[in-house]
Amino acid sequence: MKHRIVVLGAGYAGTYVAGTLARRLSPADAEITVVNAEPDFVQRLRLHQLAAGQEIEAPQLADVFAGTGIRLRVARVTAVDPERQVVAMADADGGGELGYETLLYALGSHVADHGVAGVAEHAFDVSGRPSALRLRERLDSLGKRDEGGSVLVVGDGLTGIETATEIAEARPGLSVTLVARGELGARLSAGARSHLRHVCDRLGVTVLEYASVEAVEATRVLCADGTALASDATVWTAGFAVGPIAAVGGLEVTENGRIVVDRTMRSVSHPNVYACGDSAYAIGDNGRPLPMSCASAGYTGRQAADAIVGRLTGGEIANTKLVYPGNHISLGRRDGILQMVDDEAQAQPKYVGGRTAARIKAGILRISLWAVSHPTFGLPRRTRHLAPDAPAERAVGVRVAA
Repeated sequence: MKHRIVVLGAGYAGTYVAGTLARRLSPADAEITVVNAEPDFVQRLRLHQLAAGQEIEAPQLADVFAGTGIRLRVARVTAVDPERQVVAMADADGGGELGYETLLYALGSHVADHGVAGVAEHAFDVSGRPSALRLRERLDSLGKRDEGGSVLVVGDGLTGIETATEIAEARPGLSVTLVARGELGARLSAGARSHLRHVCDRLGVTVLEYASVEAVEATRVLCADGTALASDATVWTAGFAVGPIAAVGGLEVTENGRIVVDRTMRSVSHPNVYACGDSAYAIGDNGRPLPMSCASAGYTGRQAADAIVGRLTGGEIANTKLVYPGNHISLGRRDGILQMVDDEAQAQPKYVGGRTAARIKAGILRISLWAVSHPTFGLPRRTRHLAPDAPAERAVGVRVAA
């Protein structure tokens, strides 16, 4: 019987791991199924561009996985039962259950409202393709008005900065305000912060610092100091959270629902469950939790793939480096910031800004999309037989690529 591997989520991390496993494990011994709620791949790193009005490529996952041996199930994951080793799903046909021997949990994250009243009812976000398109429709309607409109972006993290500058550049007829809880670009070096302020000034982005939002209403935002800010479209970018599925299923999770994993991305409570990307609470090589980011998804995904292959085949498990190299921020289409950090995740004095940074960021996005569109990296499958004493439950005979 084939060893059943189920991958939940086909974002950057899930697609990468599925493709790596398909390349390194023999299809005669391992069956890989990917479950994803949407039929296409979502370039989450570019959803602020989609919202601003640009066309973003969305490869069909059926085409992405064609010829790899990977099975695709387009369905929404509703529950995970690690004791029974099944996943419950809902789709147009009613859904059902899918059994596994090894599970990779990569369902990612969604926008976090932090309990602020009115966010769910009145705010827009760019954490998913449907929500980004909803914001795009709203911006389109504002652009048709003679008086334009006001856009309020709440949150000065990377997503907030990219969203505010993208909208301001793409839609100069709109008034854009960025609401920062503290100093704008607080995690950047002094030079990068200065560059960011210059770009906001050039694009006409109004920055409101040291402001705490307590409620979002249909046409305004209320701050803790009593200030009311008029808004025709409020975009909430104040952090991300993960869904409750892992916690409800009994996996050990953090307070915000991320699966607690060991150095190899293996669940500390259920040894045949792995997690990567935003879903995983992983400790980096500097002793700090890795942040939710594309960079973290790459490192945790690589480590999870190495661990799964190693354990199924009885091979040695290499430790992939777990680091956070820095921030790559787009500021519209012609500007950007590359801010590298030290081993303690603190901004280094030097940074790259302007068109050079924009071109580098664009290159990173192209490479990421290529990697997703070629999940097995176009490499031939080369397999070898394993030693008969491979220490993996129900995985005898699995073969690994040379």
